Amino acid sequence: MPSSFVIIGAGQAGIKAAETLRAKGFDGTITLIGAEHWHPYQRPPLSKAYLKGEMSEDRLLLKAPDWIKGAGIDTHLGKRATRLDPATRTITLDDGTEVPYDKVLIATGTHARWLHLDSADLPGVETLRGIDDTRRIGARLKQAHNVAIIGGGFIGMEVASAVRTMGKTVSVVEAQERILARVVAPEVSAYLETLHSEHGVNLRTAVGVDAIVGNGHVQSVELSDGSAVDADIVLIAAGAEPTIDLAFHAGLDLARGIIVDNACRTSVPHIYAAGDCTVFHSARYGRLIGLESVQNACDQAKAAAASMLGEPVAYDPVPWFWSDQYDTKLQIAGLSAGYDRIETVGSIPEGRFSIRYYAGGTLLAVDSINDPRAHMMARREIAAQPPALAA
Repeated sequence: MPSSFVIIGAGQAGIKAAETLRAKGFDGTITLIGAEHWHPYQRPPLSKAYLKGEMSEDRLLLKAPDWIKGAGIDTHLGKRATRLDPATRTITLDDGTEVPYDKVLIATGTHARWLHLDSADLPGVETLRGIDDTRRIGARLKQAHNVAIIGGGFIGMEVASAVRTMGKTVSVVEAQERILARVVAPEVSAYLETLHSEHGVNLRTAVGVDAIVGNGHVQSVELSDGSAVDADIVLIAAGAEPTIDLAFHAGLDLARGIIVDNACRTSVPHIYAAGDCTVFHSARYGRLIGLESVQNACDQAKAAAASMLGEPVAYDPVPWFWSDQYDTKLQIAGLSAGYDRIETVGSIPEGRFSIRYYAGGTLLAVDSINDPRAHMMARREIAAQPPALAA
C-alpha cells in the first residue's frame, strides 16, 4: 500500500478524508495542506451564528488540533499549494517547500466570485468565504449602520437575516426577477421575500449594479435604474467558483470543476478529488453535476478515501441542502433542473409547506419550508427511484 497520502485543502472534505483514512486503518503518512492558517472548520455558521457573535472559533472547528496531532496527521496550514507535478509526484508550496506523495486528494473547494465594479477595492467592500472574512465584517458591523448585499442567493439572504437581527439597515440587490431564482420555485422565493420584507429588509430585484461609490471608504451602491442605496459595508455575494487552478496546470480534465468518476478518480493516475471543486456524472440525474454542500463534501470525501485505499464504492448521492433565515428553515432534497410541473403540499400562509418538482411522473426534487419530516421522506423517495431520471 502507498505510504504517503497528501490532501490539498483543509476544509470539510479534506479533514473528513483524513479521518476516514485513519478509521479504515491506513497507517501511512497523511499530510494536510491548507491555504488558511486555521485548523479545519465548518463554514455554514459563518453567515449566521458566528457572524452574530453567537459561536466561538473553538465551536467552529471540525476537529480539535489535539485530535489531528493524535491521529498522526501532518499539517501545512497557512500554506498554499502552487504546483502539482504528476510526473515527479510532488507538490510545491508557496514557501518553496516540496511535499512528495504516492496519492493525492484535491479538496480545494471554492472561492467567492468577484464583481469588477468601479471602486470595488474600497475599504468596506467584502466577500464572505472564510473565518477571516467574517471576523473582518463583524468588526466593521460594530460601527456600520447601512449594509448593502449584492446577490440574493443563499449567502446573501443568510447574511441579510443575520445582520437585520443585529439592528442594521439592510438592502439586497438581485439582478434576477426574484431571490434564489436559480435554485427554488417562484413560490418559495415569494415566501422568503415576504419574510425578509416583514423583517425590514429593502429588497431590490430585477436591477443590476453599476458602481460602488465612496471616498476613502464605501458610501453607496449605484443601481442600473438610476437609484442608489446607502452602504457602510457592501457584501458581494455573487456566488462561488471552484478553485481549480492547481488542477488545470497539472493537466487534469476539467468542466466547471475537476471531473471525477464515481470513485473520485481524476483523469490523471494517483490523483483524486472531492467536494465543492468537483463535478461528476450522476447516473441518478443523467448528467454532469457539481454540488456545493456539506453533505457532498463529507460523503464524497469518504468515497475518495475508500478509493485511495483500493476499496472504491460508487458515489451517486441524493443531493440535499439547507438554509436558515430568521426562524425559517429551508431544506432541499434533489435537483430541480428540468422540471415541468410542481405540486404544493401543506400551507404556504401557515409557513409549513413543500414544493415537489416533477419531470413527467418522476420526482426530481422537493423544497421544504419548516417541514423536516417532509424533507427526510423526500430524500428516501428520490433515492428509491431508478437512475437517469432527467436523461
